[in-house]
This record gives sequence, structure tokens and C-alpha cells, in this order.
Amino acid sequence: MEFGGTVPMDAPDPGIASDARLRAVSFPVFQLRPQRSLTRVPITGFTESGGMNGLGELSVQFTYTLWRYPDDRSDPRNEVELDDRTRRAIEEEPPWGRPAWLREQARIFLYPMLWEATRTAWHASPDRDRHSLSQQLVDHTNHVLRNSFREELGLPAGPTTSEGWRVKASAVADSSISVNGEERPGVHIDTDPFVYAVGFRVDEHVVCTSVLPRDALPFLDLSLVRVETELSRAAPEPRAPRP
Repeated sequence: MEFGGTVPMDAPDPGIASDARLRAVSFPVFQLRPQRSLTRVPITGFTESGGMNGLGELSVQFTYTLWRYPDDRSDPRNEVELDDRTRRAIEEEPPWGRPAWLREQARIFLYPMLWEATRTAWHASPDRDRHSLSQQLVDHTNHVLRNSFREELGLPAGPTTSEGWRVKASAVADSSISVNGEERPGVHIDTDPFVYAVGFRVDEHVVCTSVLPRDALPFLDLSLVRVETELSRAAPEPRAPRP
């Protein structure tokens, strides 16, 4: 982990813009149910693509801090193992100072993170194969494995042509998931040694998937709830047929 550059003390908090963009998303977005063992990282991730006809795809990703001992978040057992250089970079204030929001963001790296654990993806013109619930769950799972478990998978730094570590579509099986307190039909991947993945189709254009480290599962409730946005206040939750 490397930190570099100088952020002015009056630099705006990027979480404010991120939250405003999230509130304006025009499709239903879901997150892990709020619970004592989780804190959602303030900056939401967005991935989008488009073309001559405008926006074609948009996904919203949430990353979480995991608290294994939520009764006392100052308990050092909540922290990850870090080398001295990295810990100093996080905890020591530089001579030029840091905005309060940056100090808080830096401290996130002291604790385990569930990186891009939940993803809600919208497609303007869904392709039956590429954007199926099963394929999107596979894609999300491999994305998390490639970025969060490189060492465990024996992957070298940088791009790799290795394929043996990838989860295949054959690993997807029917399942169910609690969404807003109701069981919804979905699919899951329960064969990978490092992660567990589950997802459901929200409507014709939207799929929600969740990929979580196996060692975090004992601390989590895997239920999903809809995030309040301008849309959610104006429209009821859509219902989707069984995938």
C-alpha cells in the first residue's frame, strides 16, 4: 500500500458527491442489511459504459468494514495485520495536515474490508447470456477473487492469462435470499474455498449480487435491503419472476 501526494485541507469530501449520485440513481439499489458487524464505506463505487445511444450499463458497488468484535470497535483484534510503514502512513499526521474526511478514510485500512461486496447492475438492453443472473454472479465473483485474493490464488502482480482459478458457470446453483424481509428466489456459488456468492434478479434490467469472504460469514447476516434513493421514495419495489 502506497500513499503519495498532498490533499489540501479545504479539499471537499468526495463522499458528499458520491452520496448525491447514489440518491439520484434511477433503478433500485440494494445493500447488505445494516448490522453491528458492518459499516458501509462512505464512498460508493460506480461503473458505467455507454455509446452513441447514451448510457448502456451502470453498476453500483458497496464496500464494507468488518467488525469481528462490534461491542468494542477499539478492540485491537478488529484490526488487520500491517507492516510498520503502512501503519505509520495511516496513523501519523503529515506536517501539512489532512482534512478530517481523509483521516477517517485512511483509518479504514486498519480493518478488514469486504471489497465491492454488493453490486447492483443495470443494463439498458440486457443480453440474454452476458447479462443473465448466473453470468453476472460468476463475473462478480471472479472480479472479487482477482482483486482481493491474488496471493491466495498464487496470481502474479499485474495482468495474468491464468484461468484455472476462475469460477465457472457450472458452479451456479438455485438458492434463495432474504430481500427486505422476504425470501426471494435466486442463485448462489458455494463451491469456492475463498468466497461465497449469492444473487437475485430485481427486474428485467437489474440484477443484484453479493460476494463475501468465507472467513467473514460467521459474523454476517446476508440479508439484503433496498437503499433509499429518490426512486425508492417515489415507486414501489419491483417484483421479478424466478430466474
